[in-house]
Amino acid sequence: MLSYDALIHILAFLCGSLVVILTLFSALSTFVLPRAARSRLNRIVFGILRKIIDLILHLAKTYRVRDAIMAYYAPVGLMLLIPTWYALILLGYAGMYWALGAGNWFDVFQLSGSSLFTLGFKSSQGFWISSLIFTEAMLGLLLVALLIAYLPTMYSAFSRREQAVNMLDVRAGTPPSSLEMLLRFNRIHGLDKLADYWKLWEAWFADVEESHTTLPALTFFRSPRPDHSWITAAGTVLDSAAITLSALDIPYEASAALCIRAGFLALQHIADYFDFTYPKNPHYPQDPISISRAEFDAVLDQLAEAGLPLKQDRSQAWLDFAGWRVNYDHILLHLCEMVMAPYGVWSSDRAPHAPGQSSH
Repeated sequence: MLSYDALIHILAFLCGSLVVILTLFSALSTFVLPRAARSRLNRIVFGILRKIIDLILHLAKTYRVRDAIMAYYAPVGLMLLIPTWYALILLGYAGMYWALGAGNWFDVFQLSGSSLFTLGFKSSQGFWISSLIFTEAMLGLLLVALLIAYLPTMYSAFSRREQAVNMLDVRAGTPPSSLEMLLRFNRIHGLDKLADYWKLWEAWFADVEESHTTLPALTFFRSPRPDHSWITAAGTVLDSAAITLSALDIPYEASAALCIRAGFLALQHIADYFDFTYPKNPHYPQDPISISRAEFDAVLDQLAEAGLPLKQDRSQAWLDFAGWRVNYDHILLHLCEMVMAPYGVWSSDRAPHAPGQSSH
C-alpha cells in the first residue's frame, strides 16, 4: 500500500500534468484549431480584462476617449494570454519536478523557469527529469512561434474586413445609413447595380463568420477610424437589402435575399460563440423589432421624394421588412453593445446600454 507521502507526490504530478495539458488546449484552440472552440482560460483572461477596461471607461468623458481605450482591449488581451500560459506551464512543470524529487519548491520553481525560458542556469540529473526539461523548453519555444505565426493571419482577416467597411463609407456615408446608401446608389450607379453589391457583401459575411468564430478576438478589434465599425456596417447593408426587397418596386433580386441570409447566419454564429441568448426562428409580430413603423415610413417618404420607385402597399412593405429584420434585430443590437460600437442608424443608436450613445 502506498504511503501518504507517495500519494501526495503522485497527486502533485497528476495535477501538474493536468495544468499543462489544459494550458496547451487553450493555446491550440486559440492559435491552431480551425474551428470555433471555447477556452475557459481565454474567457477568464478576457473577462477580467474587460471588467478593468469597463472601470476605466467610466472615467472617460467622450466617446472618442472611450473608443481609444477600448481599442487596446483585444490586443492587450491577446498579449496577456502568453504570460498567463507561461505562468501556468511553469507551475505545472514545477509540480511534476517536485513529485519526481528534483528538490524543494524553490528549487523546482527555478528549474521550471530556467527550462521554460531556455535560460539554462539550473539543471538536474536523471532521465525522467531531463526529459521533462526538454519538453518544457520545447513548449516555451512553440508558444512564441505560434504567436508569431498567428498575428499575420489575424491581421490579414482584419484587413479584408476593414476594406469593405471603408468602401461602405463611400456609398452609405458616416455614420452609415441604409437610406443614404440607397439614395447614392440610385444617383450614381442605378438601382440595377445593387445585385453586384449584395454578392460582394454575401461573401463578406461568410468571411466574417469564419474569421470571427475561429479568431474571436477579431470581434473586438476596432476600425482604424473611430466612427467606423464592422457591426454597424453589417447592420446598414442588411437593412438596405431588407428595404430593397420589401419596399422598392424593382425586379426581385435573389442576391439580396441571399445577402440577408448570409448576414443573419453570420451574426447568429458569432452570437452563439459568445453565448448570447436570442429568439430562435423568430417571426414578426410575435417577436418585435426595434424599428418602429413611423421610422420605416419616414425612410420611404425620403426615398419617394428622391424619385425611387416604391411599392404601393406600404402596410405589406412594412410586414415584409419586419419579417427580414426580425432575423437579426436582437443579435445586431447586442453585438453593438458588446463591442461598444460607434453611432449607427438603426443599430447602435438603440442598443441597450450602448456606451457610444451619450455622445451623439
